[in-house]
Amino acid sequence: MSFPLLTATAALPALGAIATAAVPAQRRNAAKLLALIVSLGTLVLAAIVAFRFDPGGDRYQLTESHAWIADFGVRYELGVDGIAVALIGLTALLIPFIILAGWHDADPLETGSKRWRPTQGFFALILAVEAMVIISFEATDVFLFYIFFEAMLIPMYFLIGGFGDRAHEHGEETAATQRSYAAVKFLLYNLVGGLIMLAAVIGLYVVAGNFSLPEIAEARANGTLEMATTTERWLFLGFFFAFAVKAPLWPLHTWLPNAMQESTAPVAVLITAVVDKVGTFAMLRFCLGLFPEASTWATPAILVLALISIIYGALLAVGQRDIKRLVAYASISHFGFIILGIFAMTSQGQSGATLYMVNHGISTAALMLVAGFLISRRGSRLIADYGGVQKVAPVLAGTFLIGGLATLSLPGLAPFVSEFLVLVGTFARYPVVGIIATVGIVLAALYTLVLYQRTMTGPVKAEVEGMPDLRVRELVVVAPLVALLIFLGVFPKPLTDIVNPAVEHTMSDVQKKDPQPEVEAAK
Repeated sequence: MSFPLLTATAALPALGAIATAAVPAQRRNAAKLLALIVSLGTLVLAAIVAFRFDPGGDRYQLTESHAWIADFGVRYELGVDGIAVALIGLTALLIPFIILAGWHDADPLETGSKRWRPTQGFFALILAVEAMVIISFEATDVFLFYIFFEAMLIPMYFLIGGFGDRAHEHGEETAATQRSYAAVKFLLYNLVGGLIMLAAVIGLYVVAGNFSLPEIAEARANGTLEMATTTERWLFLGFFFAFAVKAPLWPLHTWLPNAMQESTAPVAVLITAVVDKVGTFAMLRFCLGLFPEASTWATPAILVLALISIIYGALLAVGQRDIKRLVAYASISHFGFIILGIFAMTSQGQSGATLYMVNHGISTAALMLVAGFLISRRGSRLIADYGGVQKVAPVLAGTFLIGGLATLSLPGLAPFVSEFLVLVGTFARYPVVGIIATVGIVLAALYTLVLYQRTMTGPVKAEVEGMPDLRVRELVVVAPLVALLIFLGVFPKPLTDIVNPAVEHTMSDVQKKDPQPEVEAAK
C-alpha cells in the first residue's frame, strides 16, 4: 500500500491540535512553537502533494478509498484535482502566517480581567480548522465532505466568540456581548445551510445509492443513473444554499461583517481567506459535478445574485467607518466575482474564479494582517482615529498600500489576473453581465484609496505619534505575502498549469464549450 499522503496532510494538523491543547498551561510559548512547527510540516506535505500531482494525468489523483459505513454506502474516499491542490496549498501556506501574526493574541489579559484566554486552546483550534478544511478539499465522498464541512463550524465558533479583538471602544463587557452575538450568528447561519444540505445529501443517496462523487458522475455520464429534472433541481438547491451561506453570497452574507469585526485579525483571515473558500470550491466540485442540468438552469439567477454581491459589497465598503468591516464587505464583493466566474460556464471564467480564490486569500491576508498590526498599536478599529501613519511607520504604511492595491486588482499584482479572466470569461457568454460587473472595479479603487488616504496620509494625529514600525516577526509575516502577490501577478503560469486541466473536466461535466468569437469575414 502506498503512503496515504492526503490523509497525512490532514492528519498532521489534527494531531498537532491535540498535542498543542495538551501542553501544560504554564508552557504557553512551547504551545505556540509546537503549533508553528506543525503548520510548517503541513506546508511541506502540501508541497509534496503539489509536486506529485500530474496536471495531465487522471482527474482525481493520490486517491485513497476504504470502507467506512458499508451498509449505507459511505466510504473514506479522498482524491485531488488541480483546483483542490491549489486550495490545499493556499490553506497550508496561510496557516503559519496566521499563527505568527496571532503570536500574542491569546496571551493572558491584564490582572483582574474577567476573561480567560487559554493560549494553547487558541492555537489548537486554528490547527483543527486547518485539518478540517484540508480534508474538505480532499474528500470525494459526499457524506465525508459533509461531516467536515459542518464540523469546522465548532472550532470557528470558539475562535470568534472566545478570542475576540481587544481593540474595542465600548469596554470589555459590551465587547464580550458583541463577540457572542457574532459567533452565534455565524453558527446559526451556517447550521441552517448545513441542515438543508443534509436533506439534499440524503436525497442524493436515495437516488444514486451511494455517496461517491466519481461513481455518481460516471454513472450519469454513461446513462446508468438518471435523475428526474425536478429532483435534480431540488437537490442542487439544497447543496447550493449551504455553499452560498459559506461563501458568502448576497443575501446570505450578513454573518460575515460581524464575524470579521469581532475576531482578531488572524482569525478574520482564517474566516475569509481559508474557510469561506470551501463554499466556492464546493460549487465547482459538487454543484457542477453532480447536477449539471440544474446548474445550467439556475445560472441566470445566480449571475444576478453574484452581480448584486459585487456592487452591494463594494458600495457598503465605501461607507464603512470600521477597518475590519470595510475588508469584510470588500470580500463579499470579491466572492461575487468568484461565483460569477464559476457560473459564467466558460474555461476563462472558471480558471479565473479558481485563481481568484487563491489570490484573494493572499491579498486579503496581507491587507488584514497589516491592518491588525495597525489596530494593535492604536487600540482602535475606527478609520477616523488614524492619520499620517506613513510619516511615523513608513514600512507599515507601504505594505498596507500594497495589500490595498492588490485588493483593487492593480495590474502587476496577483488578483488582477484573476479578475481579468473572470470578466473576459463572463463577457464571452454574458456581455451585459460582464459590463455591469466592471462597476465593482471602480468602487474597489474608491474604497481602497479612500481608506489609505484617511489612515496613512495627512497630518499626524497625536495618538499616532510614536507608533512603532513593523517589527521583525511582523515583517516575516507580511514580506512573503507581498512577494507572492508580485510573483503571481507577473507569472501566474505555475497556478494556471495546475488549474486549467481541472477546469476542462468541470466544463465537460456541464457539457459546455467556450463561445467562439464572432469574426466578420474579410471582404
